[in-house]
Amino acid sequence: MTVLLVLLFFATFLLIDHYRSRHAVAPVLETASRSDGAPRLKPALVAGFEVPENVRYHPGHTWALNESPSLVRVGMDDFASKLAGALDRITLPKRGQWIRQGQRLCTLHRDGGTVDMISPIEGTVSDVNDAVAQDPSLAQRDPYGEGWLVTVQAPDAKTSFRNLLGGALARWWTEESATRLMRLMPAAAGAMAQDGGVAVNDLAQEIPDQEWLHITKSFFLS
Repeated sequence: MTVLLVLLFFATFLLIDHYRSRHAVAPVLETASRSDGAPRLKPALVAGFEVPENVRYHPGHTWALNESPSLVRVGMDDFASKLAGALDRITLPKRGQWIRQGQRLCTLHRDGGTVDMISPIEGTVSDVNDAVAQDPSLAQRDPYGEGWLVTVQAPDAKTSFRNLLGGALARWWTEESATRLMRLMPAAAGAMAQDGGVAVNDLAQEIPDQEWLHITKSFFLS
């Protein structure tokens, strides 16, 4: 029921965002590259979490960035990286594998528990971030840069992007997620910034092990 309500809210605000985007000027992309070619994204803080303006977000807390008309870079957002916390490993899809929007992208492993993250885009995996597979802390430390997960050849990227969140809607979704997490886990409130600061890197430390799987699955819609 919770997932259905979340998706209903998402659909309503997506319609609003679509109307607004028809009259809005798209943000300028910041294209400075890192050593691995990943773009440097412009951060904006919402409830202590970074929400760059130049990517689009799935409500399951993954992001997508167009690097060309059909090549899309994908990762987990800052909220997901902090909620997942210090991971033991990340299982990524294989190169050449077809992934579907809203279905499993990767699997996070922590303390014997596993939780899936779902893909914001549909297409063929063209590359995976082997560095993250070897050192999953990259996704926690730098989720929009060196911690990216995969790149995807998406033949119909334009359609996929219409189903994602951006701008004011993405910021609202992040704030709503932070508020919902505090309601679920009041003990985590002290670790989440409400004064313009940054939330701690490992919110999972504030969540009892037996509840971590349930909570992450509800936010990641898996």
